Amino acid sequence: MADELELLRRANPVPSGDPRFHDRPLDQHAERRLNQLLHSESPRRLRRWTWSIGTAAAAGVAALTLMVSGTTTTPAVAAPRPLVVEAGSTPVPLDRLADRAAASDSALRLRQGTHFQAWSLSMTAGPQARPPVTLPEERVVRWKADGSHTELVVATDPRHPGRPVITDADADPVPRTVEDGHVLSRQTYPPSWSDAPPQARPPHDAGRLRAYLEEIDTTGAMDTSQLLDAVAELLDHWTLGSQENAALARILADAEGLRPAGAVTDRLGRTGQAYVYDDTAHSGRRMLILDPATGAVLGLEDTVTKADPELGLKAGDVMSYKAWLR
Repeated sequence: MADELELLRRANPVPSGDPRFHDRPLDQHAERRLNQLLHSESPRRLRRWTWSIGTAAAAGVAALTLMVSGTTTTPAVAAPRPLVVEAGSTPVPLDRLADRAAASDSALRLRQGTHFQAWSLSMTAGPQARPPVTLPEERVVRWKADGSHTELVVATDPRHPGRPVITDADADPVPRTVEDGHVLSRQTYPPSWSDAPPQARPPHDAGRLRAYLEEIDTTGAMDTSQLLDAVAELLDHWTLGSQENAALARILADAEGLRPAGAVTDRLGRTGQAYVYDDTAHSGRRMLILDPATGAVLGLEDTVTKADPELGLKAGDVMSYKAWLR
């Protein structure tokens, strides 16, 4: 495992002490190494997880206790601060961004599979409660022509390159520290096909794509928060092409309560336009970050707007964040 970590570092070196590189995703050489890792066998158990503000209460009461051992280096445990919109930046209305996406000369193609980095908050409640801890990881899913696919999950936090990372990915629910780049799971799945979303190929016109997203949600009429959940589920399975990005931007332009906020730099150093939805039903705020030229979704951040002393939450704490890469 140490050899694998060293190869990843060599393929994607980060200049020490240079903050410009701390939020950088893996480059093409490092991702090639990740793809090589995908094809080797691993006995580790696959851990699947999803997170949304709607499920935060259920997940928050899990009896998780922080245990740091086996390392003398400070682990990267600090929760990411909420993204801040650049002062003085001009918000771009979603309908205008959708027009830009439709007129873009980008020729990106739809690809089954995904690559994203994620942060999620783990909490405890009750007399044994401890401060919340952030669990960062990177996930790469690649499909093959025969319908089989591979999934690799790595513990890493680009904000703190080289530092140990907290994880609870093993069968033992107690969080622990692992080396940066530690492979949490590596699985190969046999050929499979489905005509149901999100496994089914997404359409590239807005009307059919909205119906596709509604089928992911399956709760009836979607509100904006459910729409954002369905979008995240779609992007966890597919890397959208130019046409799909444009169609999705058009759907988002019609979403009630999703308002433009201005320019923002995401956690991987990319410039985007932020769109905010106040989820008052769950005391949360959701920030969607889109590429200002192509309409591609770059990230989705969930924060709480109301403190919860029992869980150790303060207003503005980041509950989860995902950054999708191509």
